[in-house]
Amino acid sequence: MQLIISVALFGLLVTAITAYGYWRYAKPARMLQQLHRDPAGEAVPLDQIGQPKPSPLARQIQAIGQHAPISPQDARTARHTLISAGYRAENAVALLYGIKLVLAAVLGILALVFRNDITLNPILRIVLPVAATVGGYWLPGFILERQVAKRQEKLRLALPDGLDLLVVSVEAGLGLDQALVNVGRELAISYPELSDELGLVSLEMRAGKRRAEALRNLAQRTGETELRRLTAVLIQSDRFGTSMADALRTHSEFMRVRRRQEAEERAAKVGVKLVFPIFFFVLPSILVVAAGPGILQVFKYLFPLMKGIQ
Repeated sequence: MQLIISVALFGLLVTAITAYGYWRYAKPARMLQQLHRDPAGEAVPLDQIGQPKPSPLARQIQAIGQHAPISPQDARTARHTLISAGYRAENAVALLYGIKLVLAAVLGILALVFRNDITLNPILRIVLPVAATVGGYWLPGFILERQVAKRQEKLRLALPDGLDLLVVSVEAGLGLDQALVNVGRELAISYPELSDELGLVSLEMRAGKRRAEALRNLAQRTGETELRRLTAVLIQSDRFGTSMADALRTHSEFMRVRRRQEAEERAAKVGVKLVFPIFFFVLPSILVVAAGPGILQVFKYLFPLMKGIQ
């Protein structure tokens, strides 16, 4: 047990040092790369702008992931999930499967080494390494899914402000393409995720893709339901030639009504969700405080009296 605690404290220390190094050194280097220059002053290729250079450890893990036995369907699914989480590098899929394989091997070896210290049950000694290996392979995918959900939540929360800015830009006389560029630039600080996605839409349209195709790519890339509805409204308005400002204003009002209804629904569910915490945590303490003195008096006076009667 002491060895496990020591390993856990060492891992916590390594994590803290790594986090400090990232915020102190890696993040400023990424900002320099976004300015088309690396810290040494050399030019950065256009396809690597905004992406940090992989470390030697990352390159080794990527090399391991390239030999992972995965099907093309699994690779496409992993690519889509990584793009939804914001990882668009070409080596993202290989790096993900490399992390899965390395983590599964490390946890499996640690379970084999420390299984005698963890349990004395012979069955658990066999199950523990297998479970650790499976858990190590499954854990990166679980963390990635959480990141996708978190990013979609950020996009959902940023969409009302972005839609309001889009309505103002269109009503001011800007075209939809220029309005998307303007909104992405204005939201770069407050909502970087939405700004990044709108910037990609603008780049795709500049590269020659049709507006409808670029908007469909936005909906497919993020996987967010509200963005799918917004892109559908924009595509239909562009196709039939209706007023873009009226369509955006109507959709904005619909989103506000929908959010209000969702808030009311969540508020109505609070009472039901509080039943179990109150029953298991609050009610026993209330019973102890309210009925505790009476029960003590019963044990003190009534039980001796009953023994005397007998």
